[in-house]
Amino acid sequence: MSDLLVSIRHAKAADAEALSHVFETAWREAYRGIIPGVALEKMLTRRGPRWWRSTVTRGRPLVVIDPGQGVAGYISYGRCRDRSLPAEGEIDEFYLLPEYQGIGLGRRLFQAVRNDLHDKGMDRIAIWALADNERACRFYEGLGGRRIARVEERIGGIPLAKVAYLFGDGRPA
Repeated sequence: MSDLLVSIRHAKAADAEALSHVFETAWREAYRGIIPGVALEKMLTRRGPRWWRSTVTRGRPLVVIDPGQGVAGYISYGRCRDRSLPAEGEIDEFYLLPEYQGIGLGRRLFQAVRNDLHDKGMDRIAIWALADNERACRFYEGLGGRRIARVEERIGGIPLAKVAYLFGDGRPA
């Protein structure tokens, strides 16, 4: 019997290639057929390794999960940027390579970030998802998130609905 050693840590500049790969692969899997093709490709080309190196060194906190074979996913997070939401903290991005979805790594990564936000006094956490991304919506609902807002955003000229999920009620996780 062997144990799987999973590392959850803050991203480093050396992770830029891996972060670019996770972003591109996860976005293609999650948004193909939702975000118009040309718009999706434009979004992907903007987020190459150079962009990630800059983000890791100057952006909001970014945490990666490594199940022993390299970076399999990441979360970007911090103080909630949308003052209309009843949340102190926010998860900006949460992506996992498709082959690592459904085995509990996303839950572990989410809980690590939730604990970090709690330690910083941010118990209520918001996260947005495209409403048509049913897999993400089911995942957030399965984690206990409740829908608190819905807005429409134009992406590639197409109106797409986004929903906000709230986690926490002021009590520790």
